[in-house]
Amino acid sequence: MRGFRMRIGLYPGTFDPITLGHIDIIRRAAALVDRLVIGVAINRDKGPLFSLEERVAMIEAECRELSEQTGTEIVPHPFENLLIDCAHDVGAQIIVRGLRAVADFEYEFQMVGMNRVLDDSVETVFLMAEARHQAIASKLVKEIARLGGDVSNFVTPPVHEALKARFG
Repeated sequence: MRGFRMRIGLYPGTFDPITLGHIDIIRRAAALVDRLVIGVAINRDKGPLFSLEERVAMIEAECRELSEQTGTEIVPHPFENLLIDCAHDVGAQIIVRGLRAVADFEYEFQMVGMNRVLDDSVETVFLMAEARHQAIASKLVKEIARLGGDVSNFVTPPVHEALKARFG
């Protein structure tokens, strides 16, 4: 009989900020693995609105109850290296990606191909965003908030407050 092997998934992104769409994917991915690592990309080129520390804190706060509800350990992990190297670092056998539209799939399809060449033992699993979350993108949420719009339908109340505090 083989020993138990913990299923570890990696859900990468910038999470700037974490949205209800992200939380939906995290909730559903948690049902597939024993441990879900939220890979928080440092990605200095994107010039994030929130610092790495703020994004990690938001993820911890948003995922605490979700982890308790699902029984899956959910932990943030900042990374600045190749995604496949991050997967190795955290012991992930599965990379989780959320899809909103066909345009997402085209980009993700290329990424899967490259990652499979780098290491074909790490699988990528795509989860479609629920219909009510398909239009949510962090970039658009930030733009709406910056222009004084209401983003309460796209983020949790604590994230909404953080956006209001940032944009005044």
